[in-house]
Amino acid sequence: MKISIFYLNLCLWSSSLLPDVVVVVNALVPFIDGGKGMPKLYDGWFNEQVAKQASTSVSKAIAAGKKNIEVNFPPVPNVDEVKFGTPLNQKFGQKIVAKDLQIKGGYTPGSEVSRNLIAYSNIYWAKKIATAAKGGPLGSKPVALLTSERVLFSDVKNTGDISRVGVTMSQKARKGGRNGETIICVNPGGEEQWGRLVSAHGSPGAPFVVLNNAYSTSYDVGNKKGFEEAYYMKRVSKGWIYRAFPGPWEAYLETPTGGVELLMSSKTKPSLRDVSAAVREESFKRYAIFNDRFSPGFGERL
Repeated sequence: MKISIFYLNLCLWSSSLLPDVVVVVNALVPFIDGGKGMPKLYDGWFNEQVAKQASTSVSKAIAAGKKNIEVNFPPVPNVDEVKFGTPLNQKFGQKIVAKDLQIKGGYTPGSEVSRNLIAYSNIYWAKKIATAAKGGPLGSKPVALLTSERVLFSDVKNTGDISRVGVTMSQKARKGGRNGETIICVNPGGEEQWGRLVSAHGSPGAPFVVLNNAYSTSYDVGNKKGFEEAYYMKRVSKGWIYRAFPGPWEAYLETPTGGVELLMSSKTKPSLRDVSAAVREESFKRYAIFNDRFSPGFGERL
């Protein structure tokens, strides 16, 4: 492990920071819980590291009594490029999503899963989280998956521990609820309506998980509606912010080689502005203009 001093005066939230060290993320094969810290880019999407981390975090949050939970991370390796069909995204759709969900016809050019990869990827992630939501491999709690995205559920032949699927706020989905049922709600929209969704679909005392909401109306880290950010991984300029319940919030610098390094850690949720500024300044100090993941000759890695 490589350790070096990081000067805390770059950061506006230093009062809540843990020890000022830079830790190189371990690239070992993930353990049963996915290991600690940011998953490896982008192997973690393929070797179940992200799935294990998210499931473990949700399980721990539920065990701690959290009822309203947010899980948010890139559903495909290259979210910004998903419309262009990058080789990495195509590989994820073919080898992971279509195969695991046993999608009828598989991933082929022009297929539903190829044209709506994020929507089907979120079904894959919901399936992975559902085992934790039902109480583990031996649990028996019902788990419902609701989505506002375009998915032909008739083509999905394997939903694992998900007991029913439906469309968010549809009459059928609302009538099909069961007592004690955990809800996994994919991309429900602005957080202002999350409470209404809980009232419409949630079961009293049962967990309600918001999975991979596509945009934020608070323009900040996480949400402001009291949903516990059990597993959170968001790209910021030149890096990432990461949190796995019950651990701290962590800021990572993404390097020109495609790796990530832990810059700082906070027990309390920082602001997006502070994290972005600290990571961006450290990137420029180290690499100047040569840490651009898009530009050939300037750190391109996508």
